[in-house]
Amino acid sequence: MAKSKFEYVKAFEQHHTLLPETWMVVRIDGHSFHRFTSEHGFVKPNDRRALDLANQAALTVMEEFKDVQLGYGQSDEYSFLFRRKTQLYKRREAKITTTLVSLFTSAYVLSWPRYFPDLKLKYPPSFDARIVVYPSSRIVRDYFSWRQADCHINNLYNTAFWALVQDPENPMPEAEAQRILKDTDSGKKNQLLFSKYKINYNNLPEIFRKGSVVYRKERDIEHVGGDGEVVTRRKKVTSVEHIDIIGDVFWDNNPEILD
Repeated sequence: MAKSKFEYVKAFEQHHTLLPETWMVVRIDGHSFHRFTSEHGFVKPNDRRALDLANQAALTVMEEFKDVQLGYGQSDEYSFLFRRKTQLYKRREAKITTTLVSLFTSAYVLSWPRYFPDLKLKYPPSFDARIVVYPSSRIVRDYFSWRQADCHINNLYNTAFWALVQDPENPMPEAEAQRILKDTDSGKKNQLLFSKYKINYNNLPEIFRKGSVVYRKERDIEHVGGDGEVVTRRKKVTSVEHIDIIGDVFWDNNPEILD
């Protein structure tokens, strides 16, 4: 291959290679999503359309990158766990991070009309991303427990906050709602929701309270064979569920995620 005299500039490029034999987690976050959600009139405190859209973008990522073992999403963020021995892009940090976040973003935009058929994008959304490596499966589990606990804490607060702000009889200024909820524990927020609005927090959809878990799950898949008979086979299918990942049950049932 011919080379030009200008090729020396490549020597200035630096590639940060991530530690081998560690679990990599890429976390994607919506950039300036407070403005984005306001401009596009997202339902508060949760817009199911937006959550389903983010889940679709996550499914696209996991279908493209088979080394991603697990995805977890809540609000405008998503975390993706790579298998420990992955050699994707020779474990180059920038290559992995930029490719994942660009694919997630493009899938989000491409799928927008499916979930918001009557709302045209006013401007393109953007996401930022970071990658962190973890040396043990215990720390990986603690990371995802942290994100799911954060989902619950934020959602409980937002549910109470928007109930006060959107009170049909006595809507409250946002600053006043923040003052009332300041330093309140979960019990006080639950009490406020039930006593004033008859909202039982535990009865809210699990996608709001627990977030979304994306992983490959064995299922019975039926197809018609050459002789016309229906054949059932076990196959791993990428699934989105809204389940607990803080306890042991999920991890015990899916040990391959942390192999």
